[in-house]
Amino acid sequence: MSSGHGHGHGHGHGPSAADALTAGARYRRPLLIAFVLTGGFVAVEFVAGILAGSLALLSDAGHMLSDAGGLGMSLAAITLATGGSAAVHRTFGWYRLEILASLANTALLFGVAGYVMYEAIQRLQDSPEVSTTPMIVVAIIGLLINLICFRLLQAGAKESLNLRGAYLEVVADAVGSVGVLVGAAIIAGTSWYWVDSVIAVGIGLFILPRAYRLGRDSLRILVESAPAHVDVDHVTRDLQQLDGVVEVHDLHVWTITSGMDAMSVHLQVRPGSDMHAVLDQARDLLRDHHHITHATVQVEPTEHKGCKEVLW
Repeated sequence: MSSGHGHGHGHGHGPSAADALTAGARYRRPLLIAFVLTGGFVAVEFVAGILAGSLALLSDAGHMLSDAGGLGMSLAAITLATGGSAAVHRTFGWYRLEILASLANTALLFGVAGYVMYEAIQRLQDSPEVSTTPMIVVAIIGLLINLICFRLLQAGAKESLNLRGAYLEVVADAVGSVGVLVGAAIIAGTSWYWVDSVIAVGIGLFILPRAYRLGRDSLRILVESAPAHVDVDHVTRDLQQLDGVVEVHDLHVWTITSGMDAMSVHLQVRPGSDMHAVLDQARDLLRDHHHITHATVQVEPTEHKGCKEVLW
């Protein structure tokens, strides 16, 4: 941030990103139920996978664990958004905890997927016998839980972007449960035990790209890169075209947590310009054309000195 003294600053009007999160507050209970059901079933599926000797079940347990993590982060985001004001020394509250949790989830996903795929490749050379009855029973229960969660989150997914992400996680996990069921049916009918390893590899390959995207997006937020959907050059050009603006500098755009973008910028204007009008135009532009609703804009005359004397 520049060290210069500005003559005006403000925040965009309209609904903030935090308001968007709190819009899903009334769906917190269904989200909590979905989280408990999914998280609780992970342990059941993991134990069943070991007892049945099924890598497909273990792989799907890892997939379901990632979904439980996604549901938990959505629940945390809603809770944080409605949890009151931040402490004085935590001006952004606990929002970044969601990103730290997503990084931990990424590491876990890579570990589970890597282990399952390595073990599956080893088993393809000498496939051990797999008990199909536990596979079928557990996969059916898992699919039922997915359908319950699907129903719980369906209405909220239409109103909240945060809940839509959790909803899509549940849909994706249902695909894994169906894969286990198909594999178990094939094995029961043919005794082709290698099918279990193939299904496990398929689920692992399904997990890895999602884990990569989750980790990439989390790191992008932690290093405070500009959000991928914001074209910084485009924003700069639009601000420079405002009446009275002669220069745009010290522009920063970053993400606090998923769905919460923020921005700060300095605008130099011609002497005699209406700074309030420039400020209002800038805020409207950022909100209406670039969907940035939390922006701090400093407006300063061209004769103002010291604003660019920044040491970093």
